[in-house]
Amino acid sequence: MRIVVNHLTRMRPGRICVAGIDVSTGEHVRPVLETTQLGRDMLVRSGGPFDIASVADLGATRHVGKPPETEDHVFDPKGATQAKVVAADKFWKLLMKIGKPTLAGIFGPALEARTPGCAVDLGQGNASLGCLIPASAPEIWVDGWDKIRIELTDGTLTPNLSVTDLRLYEDDQKTPRRKLVERIATRIKKGVGVVVAVGLARPWQKPGDTERRHWLQVNNIHLEDDPAWQLG
Repeated sequence: MRIVVNHLTRMRPGRICVAGIDVSTGEHVRPVLETTQLGRDMLVRSGGPFDIASVADLGATRHVGKPPETEDHVFDPKGATQAKVVAADKFWKLLMKIGKPTLAGIFGPALEARTPGCAVDLGQGNASLGCLIPASAPEIWVDGWDKIRIELTDGTLTPNLSVTDLRLYEDDQKTPRRKLVERIATRIKKGVGVVVAVGLARPWQKPGDTERRHWLQVNNIHLEDDPAWQLG
């Protein structure tokens, strides 16, 4: 299986999450390991196959997905390689092709507004990954707790979400790259086209909540003027 990587997400320090578009089906696939999370050694910069706009050859995979994480496929990291990098214009066209104008169109009716964000209950929903073409320009900033946030709208829902884009953090995966976030915010305000890679986090119980849920987050922010920007 080959995927074009369009989700590259920070997890706990040293660990990452990756997903991409299956070149054969056009559907999202999240490559996962049997017992642990992917490490930074799987990034292109470390000799691995994964970075934004990279075509990663996963070899043989086994589907293990369950709602809402229907995209999960187990693979052998020893056999995974980077096949090539998709040209910026072609990558943007792919994002626009798979992008949807509403969050409901991505996640279905199981996604519910839960101020300030959105969430899906355990075992519900038919997807955990997608790309949103926002109804208007989103706003991105670093808040007072040193967290990257984004407010976006699809015309119906207007959630305030966490941003987990690996490229927007230092190598410790905790410290925001503030100047980079500011430059991105400026480009968006100037009217640069945006596609937002959105995903549901693994389930957790938010303080003050009564249940564990899959909370919506922004995995990556893709801008039309440099859509294939990589970690390097």
